[in-house]
Amino acid sequence: MPIKGQILRNPISGDTYEFLETAQDSNGERVSIKAIVISRGKLLPNHFHVFQDETFEVLSGTMTFWLDGKTFTLSEGEKITIPKNTPHNHYHVDDFAISYLYTVTPALDFDYFIENLVGLAADGKSKKGSYGFIQELVSMKYLEGKFYLADIPIWLQNLLTNTIAPIARYFGYRAIYKKYTGIEK
Repeated sequence: MPIKGQILRNPISGDTYEFLETAQDSNGERVSIKAIVISRGKLLPNHFHVFQDETFEVLSGTMTFWLDGKTFTLSEGEKITIPKNTPHNHYHVDDFAISYLYTVTPALDFDYFIENLVGLAADGKSKKGSYGFIQELVSMKYLEGKFYLADIPIWLQNLLTNTIAPIARYFGYRAIYKKYTGIEK
């Protein structure tokens, strides 16, 4: 269960994520995280959130954004809010770590999702930002914080999530694993 002050560290990459505010702390209004990322390149596929806005404030280094088909960077002290339903990605390409504040509103189950992603990555279940298409389908189907991949038609994602995700759950896939978060979805 995510708690304020908890620091998640990926032992493989060295990336760290500190919960500054969890869903429980904010009565579900937001999740705030301080991230220090060493990993280069995309850690997630291009995507968009149906119900949530995301705000990024760069504390040090530069962060690259892909936003609705355009790429740009933010530097130390710069901030951006990405509205829900906007295709995007964020990543870092420099040789040194980037530090940033990351806020998601409303919280929904985003803090559990972050715990889950770091746990999967630490267990070697992420390769160059991909957790595997079946894992992504299960997450898309069962998370409260609904999201879609930006590069695949929504009708096709809905078809695949509604057919493959329930079967994958039968074989042990979860959107949130108890092993990483204390709960299971």
